This record gives sequence, C-alpha cells and structure tokens, in this order.
Amino acid sequence: MTALSEGSEGAEGAEIGGREPLGADRIKHLEFIQATITRLGTNSFLVKGWALTLAAGLFALSASRLSWQIAGVGIVPLLCFWYLDCYFLRQERAFRRLYDDARSPDSSVEMLSMNVAPYLARMPWPEVWLTPTLLLFYAPLLLADLALVVFAL
Repeated sequence: MTALSEGSEGAEGAEIGGREPLGADRIKHLEFIQATITRLGTNSFLVKGWALTLAAGLFALSASRLSWQIAGVGIVPLLCFWYLDCYFLRQERAFRRLYDDARSPDSSVEMLSMNVAPYLARMPWPEVWLTPTLLLFYAPLLLADLALVVFAL
C-alpha cells in the first residue's frame, strides 16, 4: 500500500474528509441553481446599464430644452427599472437560499426542484426594494430627475 491509499476506502460513496460525497444528480441540481443565480445577476447588471443610459439621455435632453415634461417622463421608466432590478435581486436571493438548502447533506429539497416559492414568502418586497445597493444606485438618479423637473418649471 502506498501512503496515499492507506486509510482511504476507495469504494464509491465512501466519506471523504468527514463529508458525504455529493451524487451526480445533486451536483447537476446545484449547477442548475448556480446557472440561474448567474443569469439573474447578469440581468440585474443589464437593467442597471439600461437605466443609467436612459436616465442620462433624458437628463441631457431635458436640460438642453429646459423641459419639465421630458424630465418627468424619465421618472416612470426609472421606477420601472428599479422594480425590475428589485425583482431580479429578490429572485437571486431566493435561489441562493435554495442552493444553501440543496447542498446540505440532510436536505429536504426535492431533487432537481427549482421551486423558490417558500423562500420568496419569507422575503418581503420592501426589504429588497430598500437594499443599499439598489437604493444607492436608483435614489440619486431619481433625485436628479426630480431636481430637473423642479428646475425646468
């Protein structure tokens, strides 16, 4: 016996480092969840990019024409982007909780289940809506838009 094989079971399904190895189905399930989390994060990033682009364009247009109507029109899409970003963040957090539950050895999560409804029920909208990351991004844009409306009046 070599030093590496001493004390190792070698049998499939044996514990490694005090932990039970994950089966192929569980690994695939975790990969599905992780891919969803990544996709939601990417969508959130894209929404922020579109919100910033649209806000900057409408700010420039309303400032050049001193039009409170154009500045006012920018408030609605900004709030819509904020809501959409909030939705993606809420879903991402729910999938992270699903991932944490699915990876535990005594998991009660059904194999290959992507149901996050139980996690969403414990995550109120205002808690996500007022997250510092969203608040620090969208609130200044909204305040600048409101300032343009007041200034253009």
